[in-house]
Amino acid sequence: MILSLVAILGAAVLFTNAVEIMGDRLQLGAGAVGSLLAAVGTALPETMIPIVAILGALLAGSGSAAAGEIGIGAILGAPFLLATLALFIVGVAALGYKGRRGTGSEITADRQTAIPDLVFFLPCITLAAVAGVLPLPLLVKILLAVALLAAYVLYVVRTVKKGGEAEGDEPESLILWPGRSQGPTWAVAAQLIGTVVVMGFGAHLFVGAVEHLSTAVGIPAGIIALVLAPLATELPEKFNSVIWLRDNKDTLAIGNITGAMVFQSTIPVTIGLLFTPWQLDLLTSLAALFAILSSIIFLGFLLRKAPLKAFYMLGAGSLYIVFVVTAVVYFIRG
Repeated sequence: MILSLVAILGAAVLFTNAVEIMGDRLQLGAGAVGSLLAAVGTALPETMIPIVAILGALLAGSGSAAAGEIGIGAILGAPFLLATLALFIVGVAALGYKGRRGTGSEITADRQTAIPDLVFFLPCITLAAVAGVLPLPLLVKILLAVALLAAYVLYVVRTVKKGGEAEGDEPESLILWPGRSQGPTWAVAAQLIGTVVVMGFGAHLFVGAVEHLSTAVGIPAGIIALVLAPLATELPEKFNSVIWLRDNKDTLAIGNITGAMVFQSTIPVTIGLLFTPWQLDLLTSLAALFAILSSIIFLGFLLRKAPLKAFYMLGAGSLYIVFVVTAVVYFIRG
């Protein structure tokens, strides 16, 4: 478990270094780098969990019901954690680094990037929750899955076209390239792809270790699927954002999270709609509800003209705590 955490966090440092250089060479703005390259890249580990669980069970022809439950939990656990605990960590990081930040505890992310991210995320996650609560026919679920895919394509096109201004100085050198140069583009791409692979492998090892631990101490697998697995696999997003906040790159830090929220509420949900019964129980419904509530509050702060203070984001952590306590009580009582 410790080795897998080291692998995830170490790869996150290398990933932020490579993704900024690659974004500059592709002439993408800070908003596009944070909301697309960084967000999608670091979302891959947790996205693989439901894909492997659901599609693997379907191909094997066995255990599809249990795999469906694990898949749904992992799918909804990721956006819930991003909208609550990840925003809380951003607030804590900005407060912790306020002495070395030019803006102190004030977060100066590009609102023209973060606000559209949340405007895309809220309808998508709301539709996903409604589809899981109401008994919708299969045709409606298929149409909804197509609509979510189309929404993400629209989001990608819009983000790339908008771009945004570069934020701060790009890294002076590629960490894994000899010498003090950025290296050729193929080396940047190799570091970028390699770190994503390492993050995915580390997340796989971490989840496996947690599963063995849960068996030893008797923790139900439902908590792993909905709470512990997303917590482990979302570490790259949170750690990347802390790095960027430390370096006064708030647009990258916030865009990394909000962009991942858009991705997690569309692509993985589409897989769930098409290949599982997509029926939410009490905990998965509560996770979706808290993700929506936290996002609405954060969007409200961004829409205000007043500066965004770091302590505003600390309240998102309270929703995560309430959910974890509810989950523990729920499983203890059976």
